[in-house]
Amino acid sequence: MAKGILYLKDFWRYRYLLYNLISRDFKLKYRRSILGVLWSVLNPLLMMLVMWAVFGGLFPQVRGQGIDNFPMFLLCGQLLFNFFREATTLAMSSVLQSAPLLRKVYIPKYIFPLEKVCFGFVNCCFSFIALVLVMICTRCPVHLTLPMALYPLLTLFVFSLGVGLVLATLTVFFRDVIHMWEVFTTALMYFSAIFYDPIQMEGWVQSFIKFNPMYWYITGFRRAVIYGVGFNGNMIAMCGGCAVLALGFGLFVFKKNQDKFVLYL
Repeated sequence: MAKGILYLKDFWRYRYLLYNLISRDFKLKYRRSILGVLWSVLNPLLMMLVMWAVFGGLFPQVRGQGIDNFPMFLLCGQLLFNFFREATTLAMSSVLQSAPLLRKVYIPKYIFPLEKVCFGFVNCCFSFIALVLVMICTRCPVHLTLPMALYPLLTLFVFSLGVGLVLATLTVFFRDVIHMWEVFTTALMYFSAIFYDPIQMEGWVQSFIKFNPMYWYITGFRRAVIYGVGFNGNMIAMCGGCAVLALGFGLFVFKKNQDKFVLYL
């Protein structure tokens, strides 16, 4: 409890630094870009169209017959998975990239992975404009459960932060983690039920997919946005439990090793 209070005090003390770092990354990403922030809307739309053409047209058997509003189904999964991949990938290299600053002034090292995850979340929020456009074009009804979509989204933020802290720690000591994580997230995408419904799979495959936390976040988000279905206790427990466990483990690993970072940067 006391350690949690100390973390909150540190976070509040460095809130302006966090804001400035997010603002800097945002400006750097869209500097000299003609489309600018608009690309955050166009990118998920274009990717959705490509996946729709591939899985809905060339391979209709993958799409199956039980998925209503396939474009919305695709986009919901794509937006949440892209946020997780971007947030964790950026957080993974955050401590390495901040090495010159860390050698000059004292800054809590966890600020840098946290800032990258927050930056990924900001980009994700802009991408939700694409979700609104697809909802309008496909005439997807607006359900009363729509505000409930915040729960899987926010717990995914916490989960991504926990994973990002672990990756940031490992990357300081083992640079190969950067390449391995790219391969891992590619494989993870195919087991996150982005372009298919696990109900269409065989029994053991369904069970295997449910071991993937991303499945629960994506499914929960879809239930609230597309189907207007509330969360049962299992859904709430899995989304919240995975987030708390990931953050707790991430803080433990990061805090235990952060004093050694300076020897490897």
